[in-house]
Amino acid sequence: MPAAVGDLAAVVRESAVELTWTNPGRRVDGTRLRDLALARVWRVDDAGRDDPRAAMLADGAIAGYTELATVRPGAPEGAVTQDGRVTLTDRRGLAYGRRYTYVVVTADSLGRVSPPSARVSIAFISAPEQPQGFAAAPGEREARLAWQPPPRLLDGSPAPATLAYEVLRAAAADGPLTSVSRTAAGARALTDRELENDRTYWYAVRAVRTEGSTIAYGAPSPRVAVTPRDMTPPSAPTNLVAIASEGAVRLSWGASPENDVSGYIVYRAEAGGAFVRVGSTRAPATTFVDRGVARGTYRYVVTAEDSGAIRNESARSNEAAVVVP
Repeated sequence: MPAAVGDLAAVVRESAVELTWTNPGRRVDGTRLRDLALARVWRVDDAGRDDPRAAMLADGAIAGYTELATVRPGAPEGAVTQDGRVTLTDRRGLAYGRRYTYVVVTADSLGRVSPPSARVSIAFISAPEQPQGFAAAPGEREARLAWQPPPRLLDGSPAPATLAYEVLRAAAADGPLTSVSRTAAGARALTDRELENDRTYWYAVRAVRTEGSTIAYGAPSPRVAVTPRDMTPPSAPTNLVAIASEGAVRLSWGASPENDVSGYIVYRAEAGGAFVRVGSTRAPATTFVDRGVARGTYRYVVTAEDSGAIRNESARSNEAAVVVP
């Protein structure tokens, strides 16, 4: 016969109980199971005052339990199977305050039935509503996330202050959300680090309530998009030198050392005036000729610019003053 399911688990997710397990790949004698035909899920409920009802297998059924679902590997019929993990959602006649106990048995193509899985019991509690005011701000290789707690549980009662939160992330606007992290109880902010600059990520957050051994997940908030970006400007160019000739000024400077420098911006100011951009170069060029300059006294500075989607500009180089004859 097939081996027993060994990892049956249950959580409350919004207004349902979500069951997960892995179908056995071996028989009870350790040989490989190649012809798994189905898994049957059984349930019993009670007030939760005493130990859950024992799971005794008799003629392929669990005595005293009600069959909830039959899940076949090729036609899961309401269940979802991913990477060998089965997920089944129970919404049938649930009532707050009741304890629900579940057992799974499997069978092969010849009808040989496995021993019952270990029982899993869960008190059906009300999950939280969605968190409010979810917002995200970009940083350098990070997303700074913050939100407000949900005002109520789904049963209308006030939400406790001890809620934790699970932050979820997707690589596309309609992509699947995966868990990034869960906060401590009461926390309402999280910074997701080690991201890729200039790439957009989509986030959501949901509240998580824990009562005893039961975990209840609320619905995710609406998604928000955030694009981390490089926010550190390059170092300023150094050793700017200006040499004037008739109608032109030749400039040269020391390069900024950062690898992401995309170019340099040249500014000119008349004596006593403000600096005005007069040209630029692409890295690695560190010279520039300002042509068509009228006679007079001028000051020059140069800045470096990086290659980010929103470019950062460095501080100014030293000033170089010249007199154009």
